[in-house]
Amino acid sequence: MFRNKTVVITGAANGIGHTLAKAYCQKGANVIAADLDEESGRKLTDTVNGSIHFVKTDVRKEDEIIKLMKTADEVFGGIDILINNAGVSRWKSPYDLSADEWDDIIGTNLRSVFLGSREAAKYMRKNENGGSIINLASTRATMSEPNSEAYAASKGGIVALTHALSVSLSKDRITVNAISPGWIETGNYEELREIDHLQHPSKRVGKPDDIARACFYLSSSENDFVTGINLVVDGGMTRKMIYEE
Repeated sequence: MFRNKTVVITGAANGIGHTLAKAYCQKGANVIAADLDEESGRKLTDTVNGSIHFVKTDVRKEDEIIKLMKTADEVFGGIDILINNAGVSRWKSPYDLSADEWDDIIGTNLRSVFLGSREAAKYMRKNENGGSIINLASTRATMSEPNSEAYAASKGGIVALTHALSVSLSKDRITVNAISPGWIETGNYEELREIDHLQHPSKRVGKPDDIARACFYLSSSENDFVTGINLVVDGGMTRKMIYEE
């Protein structure tokens, strides 16, 4: 269903984004992988058998986002799917978090989603069937641990921005959805403890492939009736009531 479709993925050099880039390539898509980590980005293009093009991009900068989307159009002849995945976190007491640190997190996680969506949509609206935008939010948009204010604010903003964009871009046949991952292990899965898995109603910790399958669903042209949603992929953890005994 994705053969010859062009997919732009930010934060694609590592973690969930790296898995998404490989997964869409395996489905026959043309992938534009954007990231600041040039070394890991180049390794990605070397190890994936498929049509993938790396573009070094600082998603905090408007001119680089504009250049990214223009490159996707020039290399592959358009844009069909955008996955706004780039993000940073910084766990720091609100008493100590500086304004510059706050701005960096909001700029990377939230501002970039608006800029990326705005620029990608300019190309998507030229398509006969529009396009699909997926924004990676987080379960921390609705629940928190201490010292996560900027990250939580950015992810909550993504959820709100998603439903606003879904309405604004609907006239151009562009669906806009969010995914809120819970615990998705991007390190050594085998090193996780039994309690890590069993505390989830699903009885396991999530994997990046779980997010890839969610992206496939939301970016399929067959599912164009689904727009404006926030799909929580967390093994049921945000629905679990916890009492200490």
